[in-house]
Amino acid sequence: MKEAVHIGANPSSTPGLQELVGRVALGDEEAFAAVYDAVAGPVLGVVRAVLRDQAQSEEVAQEVLVEVWRTAPRYRPDRGTAMNWILTLSHRRAIDRVRSVEAAAAREHKAALLDRTPEYDEVTEQVEARLEREQVRRCLRTLTELQRQAVTLAYYRGLTYRQVAEALSLPLGTVKTRLRDGLIRLRDCLGVTA
Repeated sequence: MKEAVHIGANPSSTPGLQELVGRVALGDEEAFAAVYDAVAGPVLGVVRAVLRDQAQSEEVAQEVLVEVWRTAPRYRPDRGTAMNWILTLSHRRAIDRVRSVEAAAAREHKAALLDRTPEYDEVTEQVEARLEREQVRRCLRTLTELQRQAVTLAYYRGLTYRQVAEALSLPLGTVKTRLRDGLIRLRDCLGVTA
């Protein structure tokens, strides 16, 4: 049975955290078990202080410890203690989780707003179309009988100017004049700018 390595039990006989991280960098599983035992509590404490959710904190703490195993070769003792390096990893990972959760919530909120927004308002469009038709009818009543007949035949029945002239038994020039005058009056009545 392998002897467990305890940090701080006897400084002369047990390796320090920095040395253990160096051994983890070389793939030493026993050294990693000792690092795990030494830092799991502080890592969970830092993560929980940021996340405030026990389940997520435990998950992120495990991710941090896996990251320590994977990235131990990147640890540089000249830049700080091993504990500070590990706790910095913990804090960064916890902040990343907060940002990820906030971004997901923002995306869900935006999607919910899009789901509630109708593509168009059918009732409003129907009311507007009805009002427009009523306004056109009202304006058509302001035309002379000949103008109204010419406009109705040309624009509602789709007849050509010549066909309108034949239907009304009028010269083509007269029909063109009446149509032009009728359309000008309609434009003015509807408030359309030329």
